[in-house]
Amino acid sequence: MEAGDPTRVFLKDVRRIVIKVGTAVVTRDDGRLALGRLGALCEQIQALNSQGFEVILVSSGAVGAGRQRLRYRKLINSSFADLQKPQAELDGKACAAVGQNGLMALYDTLFSQLDVTSAQLLVTDNDFRSPEFRKQLTETVDSLLSLKVIPIFNENDSISTRRAPYEDSSGIFWDNDSLAALLALELKAELLVLLSDVDGLYSGPPSDPQSKLIYTYIKEKLENTITFGDKSRLGRGGMTAKVKAAVYASQAGIPVVITSGFAGDNIVKVLRGQRIGTLFHRDAHMFIPSGELNAREMTVAARESSRLLQVMPAEERSKILLAIADALEANEKIIIHENEADVAAALDDGYGSSLVSRLLLKPAKISSLAKAIRVLANMEEPIGQVLKRTELSDGFILEKMSSPLGVLLVIFESRPEALIQIASLAIRTGNGLLLKGGKEAKRSNAILHKIVTSCIPKTVGKGLIGLVTSREEIPELLKLDDVIDLVIPRGSNELVYQIKSLTKIPVLGHADGICHVYVDKSADMEKAKNIVLDAKTDYPAACNAMETLLVHQELMETGGVNELLIELQTKGVSINGGPRACSLLNLPAAPSFHHEYSSLTCTIEIVDDVHAAIDHIHKHGSAHTDCIVTEDPEVADIFLRQVDSAAVFHNASTRFSDGFRFGLGAEVGISTSRIHARGPVGVEGLLTTRWIARGNGQVVDNDKGVVYTHKDLTQQVKKTCSSMNSNGPLGGEPRTRTSLIK
Repeated sequence: MEAGDPTRVFLKDVRRIVIKVGTAVVTRDDGRLALGRLGALCEQIQALNSQGFEVILVSSGAVGAGRQRLRYRKLINSSFADLQKPQAELDGKACAAVGQNGLMALYDTLFSQLDVTSAQLLVTDNDFRSPEFRKQLTETVDSLLSLKVIPIFNENDSISTRRAPYEDSSGIFWDNDSLAALLALELKAELLVLLSDVDGLYSGPPSDPQSKLIYTYIKEKLENTITFGDKSRLGRGGMTAKVKAAVYASQAGIPVVITSGFAGDNIVKVLRGQRIGTLFHRDAHMFIPSGELNAREMTVAARESSRLLQVMPAEERSKILLAIADALEANEKIIIHENEADVAAALDDGYGSSLVSRLLLKPAKISSLAKAIRVLANMEEPIGQVLKRTELSDGFILEKMSSPLGVLLVIFESRPEALIQIASLAIRTGNGLLLKGGKEAKRSNAILHKIVTSCIPKTVGKGLIGLVTSREEIPELLKLDDVIDLVIPRGSNELVYQIKSLTKIPVLGHADGICHVYVDKSADMEKAKNIVLDAKTDYPAACNAMETLLVHQELMETGGVNELLIELQTKGVSINGGPRACSLLNLPAAPSFHHEYSSLTCTIEIVDDVHAAIDHIHKHGSAHTDCIVTEDPEVADIFLRQVDSAAVFHNASTRFSDGFRFGLGAEVGISTSRIHARGPVGVEGLLTTRWIARGNGQVVDNDKGVVYTHKDLTQQVKKTCSSMNSNGPLGGEPRTRTSLIK
């Protein structure tokens, strides 16, 4: 949920909360109590209690815990002969009596450690038939809550007179879910949270990959469309019971959230207004903007539009890009206006100078973006290039062709121009795209997305490029490995590591930009000063900016190190040192060699020679971009061959490691991985391949009827492409455009 979202409204007045925790959360698979989850639950309740919330807990788990304990007692008290006989199922009421004792003892211990007092209240269905009981119940709970005591309710299964089937026309409640809903109404709670072993209510069984999480339950829309999975592992109800209880309470005016009890902070997140679990509210239909797509619908729309884009003539896709470039320039003033609002908000919120620098859009940057898009539009057609052509046998031709990846999810921070670069590359390569920018660039991203999608023809559809506006949608998107083909995170180390840990979708990106410049003893010092200054000061916040300067030890004697330090300090660069540099130059110690400053600060260290420099880079670098400054071609060759980074330069600034500067038109990011794409990722990095075979009735038949020739015809394709115009046929098939193999 974003700030200002109407679903936040009901949270403003929440003071009294009923929390119900299910058996599958309270106990482990073997029936033992789940101490870690219970501890996390108690910590959340203690935090809410200290903040002035009144918390009422309804806890299942007694029967499951008691069954495990009684099985153990029965086992140790049985003779070998007894164990050979068929084992009767344990009495559920006995299990409840034993388990309730252990469950409450654990709650008391956990809450006592947090300096919180708890109380046990066992109730039965018949109790609620008495008006006097209800009155006394309310008074007792009010008294406990006024003393900041946590009332813990459970149905007293050990003496309950009800028998299965539990739900009938005479019942008042049937399980702890319906008990929680009843208590929420009876005790006038403002919120009911039902904790489950899944993230919330799904459209089908959670184990079904086609099922999707429902964030807001609209009774009229969803009541008869949901397929439920198996009921709870040990409890009586399951998701069916939770939904019934949630509908009952919400229609009576109490908001309900079903969410996972396995996460250690979901209750707190719910109260912060984050989009966690499934919300039930009698006005839920007002919380869904007309036409809003959920995560899966948005992704499917991007895939469908991408397929329409791929079959367009190349010239038409180029026209879309040219229209975007024109629209950027035509709307420069409104873009700057929206961006200035983002920058002002970032400054008010106390963001650092490096983030504000990345956030800022100036007229020159907009002009540069438009220019880059036009370069991209005029590039040769990337889709359908014949990369390899082979004659498998006489009259049977196999081609390996370039093809779009499919649907990309790109998550980026701070830089709104990334939206334009990524969208342009997606259009050029025929890919669908989902974009999630940082909240600090919310207004900039919104206007840029609007400009881009306004240039996409109706025959393709604006769904080609979706803008994800809520951070809480990201976990759901990361589960869609059946419809999203590649995730590209552009941002901090934390962002990249977090994305990788949350998804099975392939992730392309780099975690750090620890770039080095090594100045050798044979370096031309004028070149060295210019390169070092540019690498550090041209754009300090960029991932290809120099973070560590390595210098040959002989430059200490010749004065070269002092020259470099003076140049950097003159430009306002703060300098930290490694162990040798600190000792020799009296510099403050660097926090770590593996540290990305993203500001006018760098680390310097003294090394023995090029081999020591290479060892240092391999040990402390991030395999992004590294540079050597030297006039010795042999030393340069050693460095270029041995440094195992995505980009390695000789006598050139690390700032050249960029998609536009590489002639790629633009980039979606820089990859330090070794699979699929490495370095600046432009058009080629967003393509995969597919195989096209043209035969004449060939069959395998155990390879008896096929004479394989495996003749390479790729060179013939090159010659044919050179002699034909761009719209001529290839191999007897019409093509929109043919590109030379390079």
